[in-house]
Amino acid sequence: MIATEKSTGMTVYQDIFPDTKIKYGEASMNKWALEGSQVANYLATSPTGTATGFGADIIIIDDLIKNSEEAYNANVLQKHIDWFTNTMLSRTEKGFKLIIIMTRWATNDLAGFILENFENVEHINYKAINEDGSALDEDVLSLEDFNFKTKHMDKAIVYANYQQEPIDVQGKLYQNLKTYVEIPKEKVRQRKAYCDTADTGADYLCNIIYDDCKDSAYIVDVIYTKEPMEITEELVAKTYKEYQVNLADIESNNGGRGFARNVERRTKELGNYKTVVKWFHQSGNKQSRILSNSAWVQQNIYFPVDWENKWPEFYKAITTYQKEGKNAHDDGPDALTGVCEKISKGTVQAIKGVAL
Repeated sequence: MIATEKSTGMTVYQDIFPDTKIKYGEASMNKWALEGSQVANYLATSPTGTATGFGADIIIIDDLIKNSEEAYNANVLQKHIDWFTNTMLSRTEKGFKLIIIMTRWATNDLAGFILENFENVEHINYKAINEDGSALDEDVLSLEDFNFKTKHMDKAIVYANYQQEPIDVQGKLYQNLKTYVEIPKEKVRQRKAYCDTADTGADYLCNIIYDDCKDSAYIVDVIYTKEPMEITEELVAKTYKEYQVNLADIESNNGGRGFARNVERRTKELGNYKTVVKWFHQSGNKQSRILSNSAWVQQNIYFPVDWENKWPEFYKAITTYQKEGKNAHDDGPDALTGVCEKISKGTVQAIKGVAL
């Protein structure tokens, strides 16, 4: 119940809002009305709660993410966004205002979604420790207290909880990816492709065309899509012809063999006899492969300088992939790892055959 009667040592509703009164019989903590109102004036709900039958001109959303475990879980973050776009926005009335108060746990949290997709947003960002090393408010959290509390704390949590720097920025797998302006033509051995077909309807097909430069790879083109196979087979085949791919490796797992055969047939129908299509079964553990090859990827794979504009979804999939936690999709990093494995495998074989 909402406390309305004044009491010594206790702040009640009437102390803060002296000109209004809670309606008798409608003073529950999660839903209450004011005297004279025919409808409820306040409703407390959550992403798993209900807002059916309610409209609002002011919506306040406060700290949806409970902990770092949720911050690492892309599925939880997406559910928050779905709840906001599909439920809460439909509850708003003309002239509404939204107030979102939250720790910036992740770049793809609700706050990040709002900042990226909406205009007329006022962003207020307070850090516990200022850029000059002083405390924001010594009375609330002194520098001495901050240092004591965070001395043995996970640094990613320190940055998120106190400095409003998303935890996934600290925990992302690929920290330093390289870019290029021009491909060094003299180093190119072959133009190749690596294709990871979509396992399920929720997965992405990821086809990467790259120039094999013996000890490095330069990304030329990327297809990263959820379109069905009848569309992607044609798209991939046309891309192989357009970019004059010499060798295309296609994973045969989960329907990939049929996909590869159809792509091979279609390439020939398009008059492309240059591309050799090979399919193979990928038996390695996906997560282990991605993690163990991440250093090589960062040191030896080069992306176009504007790749975030060329392939925005692929760019996001790569640059936000987390070392720990539950990633929504791993198709991009998996295909990138495949490129790494094909390049490094070829180098090892060349060394064994002394044909460098």
